[in-house]
Amino acid sequence: MVQLTKLKFTLNGEPVEILVSEDKTLLRILRDDIRLMGTKEGCEEGECGACTVLLDGKAVNACLVPAFQLEGRVVKTIEGLSDGKRLHKIQQAFVDTGAVQCGYCTPGMVMSAFALLSQNPKPNEDEIRDAISGNLCRCTGYQKIIEAVKIACAE
Repeated sequence: MVQLTKLKFTLNGEPVEILVSEDKTLLRILRDDIRLMGTKEGCEEGECGACTVLLDGKAVNACLVPAFQLEGRVVKTIEGLSDGKRLHKIQQAFVDTGAVQCGYCTPGMVMSAFALLSQNPKPNEDEIRDAISGNLCRCTGYQKIIEAVKIACAE
């Protein structure tokens, strides 16, 4: 029999109280229970970065975060970056540079870049490459993504 647990956490600035099975991950809670589809499901092994979100301001793979670790924490997803219909500067930079190709890795890349810029508003190229190193992209060759982060830094 599956045990259900009540969790209280903050999601994109809003309080959430949800009843979930103990074996769920943050990824499954976001997509299956809360129905936020921006966080992508990739490998579910923490290798591709498609599910990257912020947990207490730090970029993490949502597929590796067990439900019980959410209690009292703060989660930010790609849906929480924009201000209504206005994209966050990092999101807009991805659009402007063509870093958005198939789009599958984009939410995770954007969240990793956002986490970097939150800690280091003027990173050099090596720091940008390091910050996105946990995110796999098969379309852009990474150069447009790096350009997007540089543009966002300049704003």
